[in-house]
Amino acid sequence: MIEIIFSLASIILSHASPEINIVFAGDAMQHIAQIEHASQGDGTHDYSGYFDNVADYVSAADYAVVNLETPLGGKPYSGYPCFCAPDSYAAELKKAGFDMCLTANNHTLDRRHKGLVRTLDMLDSMKIDHIGTYRNKAERDSLITTIKNIKGFLIGFLNYTYGTNGIPVTGDVHVNFIDKEIIKHDVETLREAGAELIAVAMHWGVEYVLLPNSEQKKLADYLSGLGVDMIIGGHPHVIQPMEMRRHSDTGKNQFLVYSLGNFISNMKKTDTRGGAMAKVTITRDSTGTAFVKKATYSLVFTEPPHGKSNFRLVTPESYDGQWKSHCNAFEKNAMAIFNKHNINVDRELISISRSN
Repeated sequence: MIEIIFSLASIILSHASPEINIVFAGDAMQHIAQIEHASQGDGTHDYSGYFDNVADYVSAADYAVVNLETPLGGKPYSGYPCFCAPDSYAAELKKAGFDMCLTANNHTLDRRHKGLVRTLDMLDSMKIDHIGTYRNKAERDSLITTIKNIKGFLIGFLNYTYGTNGIPVTGDVHVNFIDKEIIKHDVETLREAGAELIAVAMHWGVEYVLLPNSEQKKLADYLSGLGVDMIIGGHPHVIQPMEMRRHSDTGKNQFLVYSLGNFISNMKKTDTRGGAMAKVTITRDSTGTAFVKKATYSLVFTEPPHGKSNFRLVTPESYDGQWKSHCNAFEKNAMAIFNKHNINVDRELISISRSN
């Protein structure tokens, strides 16, 4: 019997990819200016061009995750302070190559419990994976053990938020709030269900602050102690440092990013005009055990519209448009933080063949 088990394990490993890449992106925002520029005047919204410059990078990943920081609550659409985006926005994220949307963030209840449920319905209809919010507690309990088989690697994902801007949870819906004991239980549940590696996305920190606060650091240490392999932060709307740690007992790599900043938005302060995407490479050692091999990051900048054009993402290393001075200022500040505070996480330049 033991020989048969080992034989089956060998067959599974022989058919698995030798390594995979997972891309994580920051806060996908929808301010009112973005909604208005996408409007076609007939009730529809066109987001084509938004992500063309990074679509090859995102879609080349074996799995890609983004924080959807707006409900898909249906009309009327709205921007800050209570967001609600057209469904076509999420469809454009999927077209760009994103496989999963994080939904546990401080804006998830902007259209209350009905907006939360509709968001999940729309993502399901588009076949986009989602974690962090649920239609009810029973659904949460049944889905918390969801593990994605990514080319033979069994990866578990979790998502939590510090709060919902004071909007109370009503109805039957469930939001994953940051609670250390609950997170510990969820991590252990994922492992028991067969997850080889676990990624935990945390909506935490202080807005517009380029360095993590003590609470973020304590939570990061706690998650590291639980053996979480990837800790992905968001919410500050600006980038914060990244590091590759080693677990004190297992010696396995643990990737931590305190904040990826904004993926795309209409925020206008220098440090909010862009963000980072992180790419995590996962492979197996000689015994077949999965581990995080390395991580890199790439910068993105939101180019505002001009004329009838749309907002769109560009990469600082290839951008030479009319917003170049703003792009350069964002890049300079981001690199000052990453160069000083990053630990074993380097920048990857994205080659863009399209005209900027």
